[in-house]
Amino acid sequence: MGRWLSAVAAILVSLPAAVASGGPAMAQGYPSRPINMIVPFPAGGATDTLARFLGEHMRPILGQPIVIENVAGAAGSIGVGRAVRSVADGYALSIGTSTTHMLTGGLYNLQFDLFGDLEPVILIGSEPLLIVGKKSLPADDLKGLIAYLKANPDKASVGIAGVGATGHLTGISFQKETGTIFQFVPYRGNGPAMQDLLSGQIDFMIEPASNFRSLLAATSVKPFAITGKARLKSSPDIPTADEAGVPGFSASLWYGLWVPRDTPKEIIARLNATMMQVLASAPVKQRFEELGIEITPLARQSPEALRAFQKAEADRWWPIIKASNVKVE
Repeated sequence: MGRWLSAVAAILVSLPAAVASGGPAMAQGYPSRPINMIVPFPAGGATDTLARFLGEHMRPILGQPIVIENVAGAAGSIGVGRAVRSVADGYALSIGTSTTHMLTGGLYNLQFDLFGDLEPVILIGSEPLLIVGKKSLPADDLKGLIAYLKANPDKASVGIAGVGATGHLTGISFQKETGTIFQFVPYRGNGPAMQDLLSGQIDFMIEPASNFRSLLAATSVKPFAITGKARLKSSPDIPTADEAGVPGFSASLWYGLWVPRDTPKEIIARLNATMMQVLASAPVKQRFEELGIEITPLARQSPEALRAFQKAEADRWWPIIKASNVKVE
């Protein structure tokens, strides 16, 4: 009996240490089953396509499939909320953009904290926006466009993919930087807006560059400038806004990966290392170049770098949202 009690006591004493070491032990066996990647947009969109592409390249490294879960609505905030409420065990990833993981914080009264309820994994990459006009627009470069807008205040129209979207807020910033006034025409996505641009129903657009690849190839629109800090390799003849006459003007649509708060640090480190390996592979580099997405420089691929960048972007864009009194439904 005494020996039995001594054995039980030894087990009880060892339990706290076993529990305390549970996190690293779990991380060492991670992942042991399929991983969900929550995409806050419908299937078939740019973010969904990117998520599926990255998931296929993550699979052989992690040894488990990446299952895409599309949870759309409210500019992506419904999908992000789903990720926030998920178990923090590394089996629920949240991929998203500057809209879903930054701008929504200034547009909506969210039921969660974008910065406190999610842990950053990696800043995947970014894509500049492109300022393009209809073929009949009487301007051949960015300075000409600005002159035309100033000569015709509040008469020109710009199509946007939705109120509060990246293109809308970049347009508001463009107005402020150039002293111009024009009308915003909201659409349900870039597709319908581009159709109206081609037919001349709207005058210009400021949207992610990849949306206009086919139109540029067909010379169906006039490209004025990109909002990146360097020219696109795929369209080296298009100047940056800085080069074209608006010094310092830049904006981008960026992509990142997060997990729920309290996910073990060892798991975050494993996911970060996996994504760094994926982004360094030749097929991924080639595909990103084709899409016009610039992979985040190696020195900025840490979770801490994404957290700092996310907050810096919010500090820049949220005051613009507030000052402009942007209202979303």
